[in-house]
Amino acid sequence: MPLNLTKIAFGAQSYGDIESWYAQRRSPNLTTRYRPTKWEQCIGGSLYWIHQHAIVARSEIIGFSETKDGRWSIDLKPELIRVHPRPKRAHQGWRYLKGDPPRDLAEGEDIGDALPGKLAGKLERLGLI
Repeated sequence: MPLNLTKIAFGAQSYGDIESWYAQRRSPNLTTRYRPTKWEQCIGGSLYWIHQHAIVARSEIIGFSETKDGRWSIDLKPELIRVHPRPKRAHQGWRYLKGDPPRDLAEGEDIGDALPGKLAGKLERLGLI
């Protein structure tokens, strides 16, 4: 089973901003200083995007490549897939996703009145959701 990564959608004001990142690039990638130590296990897994303290979308990881300046590029499929929002604390850089990943939204499925990530996280810690 491939490993998954999480990353903050830094600079995104809305989910539409994340979508526009994908619309503007033919082959989206993410540049990072360090390649994951388990990078081979990440190929075929997904990069999950965190926005407003919740995991909201994912893209499949198709590979890793070194850039000219010695950094690493996480190469992604040019497809952004919405997932059921799940509370997730903010962090710097990328992290391995622990536990089961959130499931994808089905075609035409709406998330409805999803709680904001920060509130959902607090309620989850209290055992209320």
